[in-house]
Amino acid sequence: MNDVTAQFVDGRQRRRLERRFGAHVAAWLTELPAIVEKLAAEWGLTVEGPAPHGRTSVVIYVRCADGSEGVLKISPDSGLATSEAGLLRMWKSSARVPDVWGVDAERGAILMERIEGETVARTGVVPPMETIGGLIAQLHAVQVSPAERMELRPLSARVQYVFEVCGRERDEGPAAGIVPAALMHRGAASARDLAHGTVDVVPLHGDLHPGNVIDGGARGLVVLDPRACLGDSAADAVDWAVWKAESIAEVERRVGVLSDAMAVDGDRMMEWVRAFAPCFAVAKVNRGQTDSVEFDLMMDLCGVPT
Repeated sequence: MNDVTAQFVDGRQRRRLERRFGAHVAAWLTELPAIVEKLAAEWGLTVEGPAPHGRTSVVIYVRCADGSEGVLKISPDSGLATSEAGLLRMWKSSARVPDVWGVDAERGAILMERIEGETVARTGVVPPMETIGGLIAQLHAVQVSPAERMELRPLSARVQYVFEVCGRERDEGPAAGIVPAALMHRGAASARDLAHGTVDVVPLHGDLHPGNVIDGGARGLVVLDPRACLGDSAADAVDWAVWKAESIAEVERRVGVLSDAMAVDGDRMMEWVRAFAPCFAVAKVNRGQTDSVEFDLMMDLCGVPT
């Protein structure tokens, strides 16, 4: 990695991008400084420095010519960028997403409003489930055109991707000897069946975990990084039902509150939680949290006594 690229991408982010897109991402990283320079010139931006990154993009703080603070997101996968921008614009009327100011589909770039604040994950504080359920309900209530819905891939495709990634992470890490493959197969089959349901079908965020929600202060909670798809509303609440929970009773309580706020069936939401529990278990093991209460809970949700 050259010195210029290192301004935007550290070693950890490089490894994330390589895991997601393969070793060929190195060539893209070599071109990244030139891409940033061209985008800055075309959009009249002043580059201020790197921002926290995700697994699929490089994020840079910028300032626009009018003084507005923004972020520039650039992904090796231009399709992901276009999809993300489309859903953010679709949800603009909810006031729960950043404004999108520009999209360069060819370069996989999005210019958007900068939201000041910490992610919920970074704060470590579990918000009231009434608040989270209300947030998700606001997003799902936005009216979208038939043409916009047609552009969204089905939830079943998102489910397949998530279980493929989790399966690889299990096979290549310490979870291989702790989380049985049969649990992964059973969870994937349950999630596929649920994904083919025809009730409460809405445009979904698809990756609505605490790391993708910012506490924007007076702005309220703001949602980032959607993985747009179309499917069962209940699927968007799964991470919130289990994050930092320590018992099945607590998960069931959260599901009850979330499902009421979102006006969806609580039993079906609980089925989603149990379907994805093996993926959460794999993540806990690979992060060295096998002895945690949360890992035991995930295995309990899988139906494995601990």
